[in-house]
Amino acid sequence: MHTMDQENVSATLTVAASAEEVFAVLADPTTHASIDGTGWVRKAVDQAPLTEVGQVFRMDMYHANHPSGAYRVANQVQMLDAPRVIGWLTGEEKEDGQLVLGGWLWRYDLAPLGPSETEVTLSYDWSAVPPSIREYIRFPPFGPEHLSDSLRHLAELAQTSEAD
Repeated sequence: MHTMDQENVSATLTVAASAEEVFAVLADPTTHASIDGTGWVRKAVDQAPLTEVGQVFRMDMYHANHPSGAYRVANQVQMLDAPRVIGWLTGEEKEDGQLVLGGWLWRYDLAPLGPSETEVTLSYDWSAVPPSIREYIRFPPFGPEHLSDSLRHLAELAQTSEAD
């Protein structure tokens, strides 16, 4: 199921895994390339689990329409309440180490439906993107099916992890 309005899009899926297991997959940056529904995320640069608001983690990316093709993003955790919600803003880290966030937020909300079933909603919100970025990036930069694909990938990882 997708919902979309002027400044955000979301998708929801029921996952056959506990909220704790789903959250553990999301809090592990090394799983993000496997979860990604766009195919743009290549690998985690920072591999430490996400444990606190303000934490920064970087990802190597690739997009054919990006001026460099390959590029790196820096994400800053904005919300983290295990095992209910996790979210981050994406941006870039300048050469001087300054973090410049673009204004788009990835957020996962987890609602336990039982001991081994969780409703997961993935939201992408670009309402805080400044006009200077909107001049050269169309939002959202992907179709809503990419959120559904991400949730299916997450479900596969969480269900496999829970079976171990």
